[in-house]
Amino acid sequence: MTQAQATQAAPDAMAASAGANRTTEGGPTAESGLRAALHVLDHEAGALRQLLANLEVEPDRSRLGQALDILLAVAGRVIVTGMGKSGHIARKIAATLASTGTPAQFVHPGEASHGDMGMITAADAVIALSNSGETSELADLITYSRRWRIPLIAITSRRESTLGGAADVTLALPPTGEAGALGLAPTTSTTMMLALGDAIAVGLLERKGFSAADFRQLHPGGKLGQQLLRVADLMHVGAELPLIDTTAPMSQAIIEMSAKTFGCVGVTDAAGTLVGIVTDGDLRRHMGADLLAQKVADVMTRQPLTITSQALAAEALRVMNEKSITSLFVVDGKRAAGIIRLHDCLRAGVA
Repeated sequence: MTQAQATQAAPDAMAASAGANRTTEGGPTAESGLRAALHVLDHEAGALRQLLANLEVEPDRSRLGQALDILLAVAGRVIVTGMGKSGHIARKIAATLASTGTPAQFVHPGEASHGDMGMITAADAVIALSNSGETSELADLITYSRRWRIPLIAITSRRESTLGGAADVTLALPPTGEAGALGLAPTTSTTMMLALGDAIAVGLLERKGFSAADFRQLHPGGKLGQQLLRVADLMHVGAELPLIDTTAPMSQAIIEMSAKTFGCVGVTDAAGTLVGIVTDGDLRRHMGADLLAQKVADVMTRQPLTITSQALAAEALRVMNEKSITSLFVVDGKRAAGIIRLHDCLRAGVA
């Protein structure tokens, strides 16, 4: 059976299955609806597997690489456009690109013909989505991109279509047909467009070396932002930092601990290196009549646990939980740069 025959057979088989599951009165059954729903998932999963198979071999593999090269070189924005259901997918692709380090925006093709073409500059590139490749509303935008030599990438099922023929690079979707007995509503085609858009966004992310720190800059709110918080975002610095010199008496250390309310004080040498820490536990262990007269160096715990400012706040929280401590000094090299508390992490939603 050819691919085209298989494509046609799928809706026919679906129709036959639906007919076999109707009641004696001719109405649909619960089972027929369930089978139809599961068939859609199977059909779309198969289409994605076929899309992957096509892109893994030449010439489609090279075409995808060319598209990434074009988008990587864009000095302006990636303009994503499409009409109808393809337009909804285009909006999502633009949002995904923008959130992964590639400036992008959606431009409605109909509005583009009435002034929004001014949003597109010679420094941009265009990704146009159309299953048929003959969407009339895209005509002006295609012409505009050709006139001003704006790179145009097409995502369509028909390479020989108007859109496919005009584009600098055409990424063709396999002709798998839409899911469902009617095979008319945009389903499988838009699923493949969405997946291909995700693939392009992640490919660009990888090429650009986009890091977790970069990602957090674009996702400061919500759970993602909380997970990517750095120690530097939460630590206490400057005058808030409880520090004492190794030669200072314990009476001064206790005053510093009480004033800063972290339940500890960091101990530094003449070079400013963090060499120890005095905690509430250290005070209890050395409690005696001569405690206040002792030197800090005689009471402190040496080689205290520390963390760097660029570590994730989640890592600091993990260390404090594992060691049953409530504060952790932050170091820059060997010098104390700050202090972070367990409650700082919890208050910020780090978990």
